[in-house]
Amino acid sequence: MALTFISLKPLTRIALGLTCLIGFATPAAAQQDVGIQVGIVQRFGDRAKDTLTLKANPGDRLTVRFDTNGKPETLTAQELKLEIATQSLPEPVTDERVVFSTHRSFESAEDQAQEWRKQGIEVEIAQPERWQVWAKREVYNTPLLRRLLLQSLQAKGIQTARIESRTMKEVPRPTWVINGFRYTRDVLDISSGSNVIQVDREKDDNPNRPYGGALRIQPNAYGNYTLVNFVGIETYLRGVVPHEIGTWAPQPVLEAQAVLARTYALRNIRRFAIDNYQLCATTQCQVYRGLDGAAASTDKAISATRGLVLTYQNELVDAVYSSTSGGVTSGFNDIWHGWDRPYLRTVVDSVKPMWDIQNRTLADERNFREFLKQKKGFNEDGTDMFRWRYEVPMAQLNQELREYLNAIRHPLANFKTIQNIKVLARSNGGRILKSAIITDAGTIELEKDDIQTVFEAPASTLFHVDAWMDKNRVKGFIFTGGGFGHGVGMSQVGSYNLGRLGWSSDRILSFYFPGTQLQPINNSITIWRDHSTEQTSAR
Repeated sequence: MALTFISLKPLTRIALGLTCLIGFATPAAAQQDVGIQVGIVQRFGDRAKDTLTLKANPGDRLTVRFDTNGKPETLTAQELKLEIATQSLPEPVTDERVVFSTHRSFESAEDQAQEWRKQGIEVEIAQPERWQVWAKREVYNTPLLRRLLLQSLQAKGIQTARIESRTMKEVPRPTWVINGFRYTRDVLDISSGSNVIQVDREKDDNPNRPYGGALRIQPNAYGNYTLVNFVGIETYLRGVVPHEIGTWAPQPVLEAQAVLARTYALRNIRRFAIDNYQLCATTQCQVYRGLDGAAASTDKAISATRGLVLTYQNELVDAVYSSTSGGVTSGFNDIWHGWDRPYLRTVVDSVKPMWDIQNRTLADERNFREFLKQKKGFNEDGTDMFRWRYEVPMAQLNQELREYLNAIRHPLANFKTIQNIKVLARSNGGRILKSAIITDAGTIELEKDDIQTVFEAPASTLFHVDAWMDKNRVKGFIFTGGGFGHGVGMSQVGSYNLGRLGWSSDRILSFYFPGTQLQPINNSITIWRDHSTEQTSAR
């Protein structure tokens, strides 16, 4: 089967807000598989004595390709053990960048990046740990330019930007032994005759897993390396759908998940442009575990929907989903910053008229608390995370807040104790839009899902908070809420009920993504386009 890989070059056009067409398949050529690039080990070399073992299946061989003095070299082996060697530098090197902001999600980071671009500042999105917006390194490529940029921002009253730097005396480099010779290279391509390679990272929670396609070790933006899987999207889905929705769901639910996972992957190929690949294998993208866990039920759903994507006005939708909505889905702007997605809006997650949200808005605190008391008649009735309550002691909350403030270098990081936690504003669907943490040193105001970055307890932003009292003393705070995850788009738990009711996959998708269309991949579809400038000019 031929693979047509999506080039990273169109990402420049996407970032500039120009329409980027999917020029790689037509309905008539549905058997052609689209190739994508997934970082399955994103930080190889971030720990001492890091090791990756790659193996061919029994009876197969690995083919290893790399350059030696500018000339290609090819070797074969049944197994390849990649290690990290520390290489001393002739003289210390300063690695430095301007960081504008830190975010919980790519969506919010991307919106902030667009705001900087509107001001004429070139930026890029990175994910060293949390998502960040950086000044573009190839533009601000000297210490003088970086400091002049920072000074100009400070002169405008912008104090959030900062310079992060480190001095390196040594760097990690991948190394391996084949046929008694040791090689050290920064880029290494690995393939096999069967197109399946076993991958095992020692001292990792991830067990040995088989991956379809080919692999490449390559440098990333953080001083270490990424193991990238070059794989066809239909094969990729075999490692996503079972782990995102389960293999036991009703068949229409599996088909809906397959369509969303395919659409999401193609829509989000721009996420890791800074690192020269496209998607990750974690919940920051979609959980992807190679061919491990592939099952007949999910393979059937992938095959039944082959090449189908979800669109709105002939553009791929943001095909997001989460575990549990808590009885009402979120609008896009309830959780993230950015232009409105009309197909991602508040939907009461029930086939019955459980709550008139237009006349009883959940932006009202009393209505919201009454809504959370409703526990019957929703698609998620009786499930673990539909409703929850967590009592958290003050010492734990203080520690979590202090770690967060230190991570973002906040001036109130030396506070002594939290005095109160308040919800300042809610969306029509009840999600927290603004909250405040009041401490003895001052108040920290947070927007949208930032509060989940601070505190571990809330499983979503659909909650209210109350003081936990003990003999007239605040012992901590109680978080009472519903749902697990961001709640935008499809509720996976809710979709189970719709599937059991006999709903088809396209009906399930229309329920959670109103106004969208299901269609085969074709050349007319836009992958992604920046709509923020359109809305600005329209206002």
